[in-house]
Amino acid sequence: MSRPIIAILRGLQPHEAVGVADALIDAGIDRIEVPLNSPSPFDSIGAIVDAYGTSALIGAGTVLTVGEVEQVHRIGGRLIVSPNTDPDVIHATRAHAMQSFPGVFTASECFAALHAGAIGLKVFPAFQIGTEGVKALRAVLPPETQVFAVGGVGPEHFAQWRAAGVNGFGLGTALYRPGDSAAEVGAKARRIVAAWDEVTKGAMA
Repeated sequence: MSRPIIAILRGLQPHEAVGVADALIDAGIDRIEVPLNSPSPFDSIGAIVDAYGTSALIGAGTVLTVGEVEQVHRIGGRLIVSPNTDPDVIHATRAHAMQSFPGVFTASECFAALHAGAIGLKVFPAFQIGTEGVKALRAVLPPETQVFAVGGVGPEHFAQWRAAGVNGFGLGTALYRPGDSAAEVGAKARRIVAAWDEVTKGAMA
């Protein structure tokens, strides 16, 4: 089962990319982004794609330009996550049949992103808008909209955010900090997967 959890591997080094990805996938997290402000991010993304591109959703985060979308596409990435809503970036992503998760904060940004073709919305920073803000957005968004909370959320908050209408999460330091070993990442990932499965037990994830 693919859980709606995106691992954000900010600061990942290319030499550790495959090992960390292997630990995440083994634990049950198969959506992985390497932010482009990491060291040599395209090398890391390419290595993970070569190893797991057919069995996991791999791509880039902090994507700000159409040129960056093109680079991710060329190395086989299929996921584009941004901190902002840029219709040009979304259009380029969808033109390559890649998944687009732009950052949103307001209703205007949400609808602009959806109009441009976004697959899902990344509410960022989630801790600023809070669960009440998400509930307010949910009241006006199309019910099928996939909403992911990113920034200041962790497994201890899954139940509250799910109740507010969030479908999934992007998790950074809760899963990976620069210098973490693959074994450490795997242990954290297993705890997060267990928390997700407990919260969604008996419900469709």
